[in-house]
Amino acid sequence: MTADQALLQELQARFERNMARHRGVAWADVAARLDAAPAALTALRAMEDSGGEPDVVGHDEGTGRIVFCDCAAETPAGRRSLCYDGAALAARKEAKPSGNAVDMAKAMGIELLTEEQYRALQQLGDFDLKTSSWIVTPPDIRKQGGALFCDRRYGRVFTYHNGAQSYYAVRGFRGALTV
Repeated sequence: MTADQALLQELQARFERNMARHRGVAWADVAARLDAAPAALTALRAMEDSGGEPDVVGHDEGTGRIVFCDCAAETPAGRRSLCYDGAALAARKEAKPSGNAVDMAKAMGIELLTEEQYRALQQLGDFDLKTSSWIVTPPDIRKQGGALFCDRRYGRVFTYHNGAQSYYAVRGFRGALTV
């Protein structure tokens, strides 16, 4: 069995275990989209290998496009302790983290979640009860040195701000991939 076949088996098994995340979507449709977009498997492998547990969370009936998102209970372990973006990383003079969320997502071929996507994900389960995730930050906030992140506490989803150069062992990012 090839690595791609093993990944597809894992994705299908997760898909079948979590049907409430993607009501009305058939695995055959997902497999057809993935077959037509081989580069998507590279991105999904990066999500999987970094602990993201990607699964289908959306489907556009008009275009047939499928949306995958990191569905690990906590922010993926292989994507934590990162500041927000390259400018924030460059601004750190000491105790620099190993990287930043924006550039890592780009290198993986995925996108950081928007606040809307993060809140929609939280409708499918309880995520980030002990961790937090950087989200796409509006340019006006970023220009002032800030960045946004979210988590779930006390049964609610919260959006917060922090300096973009900050990083914590429990903060990383979740990603989305549209195929």
